Amino acid sequence: MLFNSFEFAIFFALFLLAYFALSKKLKAQNFLLLIASYFFYGWWDWKFLSLILVSSLSDYLIGLNIEKEQKENRRKYLLFLSMLINLGILGFFKYFNFFAQSFQDMVSMLGFTTNPFYLNVVLPVGISFYTFQTMSYTIDIYKRKMNATSNLLEFMAFVSFFPQLVAGPIERASNLLPQFSVKRKVSTLDVKEGAKQALWGLFKKIVIADNCAMYVNQIFDQPDAYPGSILFIGILLFTFQIYGDFSGYSDIAIGIARMLGFNLMQNFKSPYLAKNIQDFWRRWHISLSTWFRDYLFIPLGGSRSNSISRKFFNIFVTFTVSGLWHGANWTFIIWGMLHSFYYMVEATVGKFISKIVPTNSLTKPLNILITFVAVVFAWIFFRAESVSQAFYLIDSMLTSSIVDNPVPYLKQLGSSSQPFVILVGLLYLVIFELKNPNSKYSFQINNLGKLSRSAIYVSLLLLIIFFRATGGAMDFIYFQF
Repeated sequence: MLFNSFEFAIFFALFLLAYFALSKKLKAQNFLLLIASYFFYGWWDWKFLSLILVSSLSDYLIGLNIEKEQKENRRKYLLFLSMLINLGILGFFKYFNFFAQSFQDMVSMLGFTTNPFYLNVVLPVGISFYTFQTMSYTIDIYKRKMNATSNLLEFMAFVSFFPQLVAGPIERASNLLPQFSVKRKVSTLDVKEGAKQALWGLFKKIVIADNCAMYVNQIFDQPDAYPGSILFIGILLFTFQIYGDFSGYSDIAIGIARMLGFNLMQNFKSPYLAKNIQDFWRRWHISLSTWFRDYLFIPLGGSRSNSISRKFFNIFVTFTVSGLWHGANWTFIIWGMLHSFYYMVEATVGKFISKIVPTNSLTKPLNILITFVAVVFAWIFFRAESVSQAFYLIDSMLTSSIVDNPVPYLKQLGSSSQPFVILVGLLYLVIFELKNPNSKYSFQINNLGKLSRSAIYVSLLLLIIFFRATGGAMDFIYFQF
């Protein structure tokens, strides 16, 4: 079930009525959340509910046993069991065919032939998100950073919480789980502000991301049919498509959760205003970047080592695994490697340059532009269907066709109104991003007059209603991860 669908609007309206009717009965409200979350996820394919159930029950039981176990070797065994179950499920559905194909390619390069076995399975929606969420629970218990919960209902509701179930934010149990054990006090302000945040997320998804996608999909489906100028516009539009799509989902999730009395972590913080790559990863998909920082980078040694090669190794592994997390394709791995390369260059050359030319009001815009260009270049590999297509795109954009007139091609690719709609959408985005660059709730206009606020809300609604991309509700990009 998609947030941007008519079915979800009906589902959520009915759910809210029942949810507030049970406001004085915490256990019943949690049970309703669990059933609603399972219904929400099962709308795609009810058979995959068994995977969430396995992750929930196994980590619930393992968490209890890790906490009461005193022998360190047994605690490690239990933690390993949790990781084996979660990563086993993730690897089976997401990576089996990728590694089988990669093995075949490697063997073929050596002159041998094989008959690899492939699985004909569908990737469950959001599997990377909820497996990482449950893994962090058992890891934190093992590290004695939190206590295991004995309430199975609360834990299962935490794992399957529908606002952030399929595309995050990837919540830590220490933040979200305790919110199921206390009575939620939802104020009128929470409902109003949550609804506004969800509206802003829908605007970014439907008006910006989906309209950009109409161009991006056609360009990347047949890149050899277009000059370099169109390919450049295509990757630039994808840059805003993926941001509008993913941050839009996070805004909707945070807004809906707030309407229910829950507080989710911030997942985006104006990432395209980052002054360097390290700053970018403090702002982009914050729940995932901090997850890898805490559960992979720091355990590897982080930046504590005196050896620069060891520090760079830790950075390289973390970003490469992050790329692989996004998808079973070498394009994602190269995307992650590129960001590790950026990070290393920045840690060496960047520090040297900053000593000579300190950041000020003049150099800051230049730093933002350089970072933005680097991020856009990396998105080529993220969006490309294959590594060869990515290099073809780069090669085509380095030819003289980069200055070809793109207008005739744009007219063929979309309606006459779409460029205007995208520009209006980006104008709204820039205004609010610049106005509240570090705010968790970027859509904040309470300092304006009532008439001005009403005009903005109405304009957002009208743009969503009348300028949604054709073809019905589009999937969110990160559902495939």
